Amino acid sequence: MNLFADLLAASGGAKATATGPRIQQRRGVEVKSARELKIMARASNIVASVLREIMASVEPGQTTADLDALAERRIRELGATPSFKGYHGFPASICASINNEVVHGIPSAKRVIRKGDLLKVDTGAYFEGYHGDSCVTICVGEVPEQARTLSRVAQESLMAGLAQIKAGNTLLDIAGAVEDHVKANGFSVVEDYTGHGVGRNLHEEPSVFNFRTDELPNVTLRPGMTLAVEPILNAGSKRCRTLKDRWTVVTQDGSLSAQWEHTIVVTSDGCEILTDRGDC
Repeated sequence: MNLFADLLAASGGAKATATGPRIQQRRGVEVKSARELKIMARASNIVASVLREIMASVEPGQTTADLDALAERRIRELGATPSFKGYHGFPASICASINNEVVHGIPSAKRVIRKGDLLKVDTGAYFEGYHGDSCVTICVGEVPEQARTLSRVAQESLMAGLAQIKAGNTLLDIAGAVEDHVKANGFSVVEDYTGHGVGRNLHEEPSVFNFRTDELPNVTLRPGMTLAVEPILNAGSKRCRTLKDRWTVVTQDGSLSAQWEHTIVVTSDGCEILTDRGDC
């Protein structure tokens, strides 16, 4: 995902901060060819398959390093390479963020998954020159009702945003649908991080924001655009902070956080979910 402060700096709207890893400078919005879309569909299908396996295998007592090893092994067995590993120095193939961890959690053999945890797993696959990118939130066993509701609303807000995607609509149409659903359910949208274009680079233009703003370009959607749409919700305040490892982002007030993400391609009358796992 994109760091909002960096996006503003790139557009001349603000000075960049050191709250998280920077995103590489990217070219303008790209429309993918039929050939490119076919490759991206394969990359995204690999991501969907790996996340489906992780969702089915997670259980208390595992470590986040166990999940990372599974993801890397399966991505490579399916003919791709992990998009995240080595990206700006990130040391793993997945981001594994638990409970109040918002994004970019680093897998560790010391981080044990426990019953009741709200686990976010984000991963990407690089296949024949193109990336797929997706994230799921997993309720580990019986979780508190607030955690289950937060995850459900996060997934619903993603689908509400995707329902607004078609040629001629704009990024604000997506953002408004996401924000309205989140606020109607009493949660907050994280504004520090946004979705993004995806393709030959893991992060491309445009920035796919999940809240109404006039500080970023409101791009009109065209067929062939490929986007990673990823609402991030907090149960409490939207404010976040980055830990000393310079990757892991947590909620400032200690509240729970949830995230769902799909890679999609814009069509003339809607969108195709390239990372569809068949569960939504």
